Amino acid sequence: MKNYKLVMYLRLGLLTLFAVLITIAGYLHIVKGGGKSPSIHALCPFGGLESLFQLFATGSFISKIFAGTMILFVITLVVSILFRRSFCGLICPFGAIQELVSKMGQKIFRKKFIIPSKIDKPLRYLKYIVLIVTVFYAWKTAGLWMSPYDPWSAYAHLPEGLESVWSESAVGLILLVVILIGSFLYDRFFCKYLCPMGALYGIIGKISPFKLVRNENICINCGKCNKVCPMNIDVQNSKEVKSAECINCQTCVLNCPKSGTLYSKVQKKSVKPLVAIALVMVVFWGSIFAFQKMGVYQLLPEQIKSGESITFDEVKGYMTITEAAKATKTKLEEFYKKFEIPETVPPETTMKSISKIVPDYELDKIKEKTKSSN
Repeated sequence: MKNYKLVMYLRLGLLTLFAVLITIAGYLHIVKGGGKSPSIHALCPFGGLESLFQLFATGSFISKIFAGTMILFVITLVVSILFRRSFCGLICPFGAIQELVSKMGQKIFRKKFIIPSKIDKPLRYLKYIVLIVTVFYAWKTAGLWMSPYDPWSAYAHLPEGLESVWSESAVGLILLVVILIGSFLYDRFFCKYLCPMGALYGIIGKISPFKLVRNENICINCGKCNKVCPMNIDVQNSKEVKSAECINCQTCVLNCPKSGTLYSKVQKKSVKPLVAIALVMVVFWGSIFAFQKMGVYQLLPEQIKSGESITFDEVKGYMTITEAAKATKTKLEEFYKKFEIPETVPPETTMKSISKIVPDYELDKIKEKTKSSN
């Protein structure tokens, strides 16, 4: 059991690490600009789902979504086919944040709250409705229509300040607060009831050969597996866990007091928890590494090469004023005048951030004006 404790800490440590790294990336995107660090949409497979229809229709990606995001989306689908909802239970940073908040709540209240079955079961279908609505509007709008309502996007933009996030994503911010409070009381609140990607992975995971098996002959029916399951699956009374809710976190296996009662199985071969976690990591991160080596894992917009120039209407929001002036081969003073930027705005400010200093400034309108004047 000591080894199992180490595996539990390893899993939680990996989840925490991924959450920290993505949080830092989101912070750098806000502070350093979109050309220096990828957008949170580009780092989330959900962005790939949203961009899917535009890619097929036009051959291009939604703004802020790049080839790397689509590759990330496909990799998570492959992981689901092979290992069910393992991305949710072993990698997803938003899942990690929920789990850490939940552990804090359980430490404080010294108990685990469970929503009554009569309420819980119908609520589980909400995420499938969210998935259908997401797919429909992604097809209809061919854009990141859900961004203002996305709690993960609201979380990533917190470095901009609550006032800014509220003005751009009030619904997303409210949902974020609800999810954090919900997770404080109930395990994996968002994963259970609202996550469209969790719904998609759950559906795809139904065809996976990877299963959790319970040996009825040696089970002592202590109920520990049910108590520790973050998704509240009835593991104790299942011969095989086939539920789309299972996130393959291995928590039930790692906490089972009777060795050999619970184990993962692929075809007829049993798989130990550490091996199961390692396989998921190898497939996920190994695939990303391979695509990076191939030079196709792109999460940032292509940079302007030295010597190349762009027109005024091609100026991007992630560029600083200085970078935009150089890219358009315009003197800085002249660029300020052309784009009607007040002299009080520092030249290291990104074009999209000018409006934070000058509230009435609208970059798109200025670009249209420069385009019509040429």
